[in-house]
Amino acid sequence: MRIFRHLISWALALFLIAMFIQSTIAPLPDPSEGSVKLFDAPGQNIVFQTIAERSGVSLFEPAGRFVIAIIELFAAFFLLLPFSRRFGAAIAALVCGAAIAFHLSPWLGRNVPLSLDPASTATDGGQLFMLSILMLVASLLVMVVHPGRIRG
Repeated sequence: MRIFRHLISWALALFLIAMFIQSTIAPLPDPSEGSVKLFDAPGQNIVFQTIAERSGVSLFEPAGRFVIAIIELFAAFFLLLPFSRRFGAAIAALVCGAAIAFHLSPWLGRNVPLSLDPASTATDGGQLFMLSILMLVASLLVMVVHPGRIRG
């Protein structure tokens, strides 16, 4: 049973790490425009610029985006190390919980625009919202499934 818990813990942790790395530094080729937190030009990240415009708080883009990206990278680092995996999962759960809260707020909404062009009405159809929920569930599962130390 312990080996099964380790395997599940690693699978969930690697999923979360991959998602955080892809959204912050995008190592895969051809990331969609306006979706890479650390490398988008100021005012070009779709999610954070939408939040900044709708809320009237200009700190969301680019300062808030960089802070969230750094927190996500810390979570990914802690998730990678088995002895700190629960701590990394807790950070990931907080980040994903905040993302879900913004998706449920009027500042972002469940359907994120695909472009910052005001004439474009295309949205992602709630895919980013569903990914946030999936990542929150994975984070919570890591906290439950990851085996603790064997006490002797």
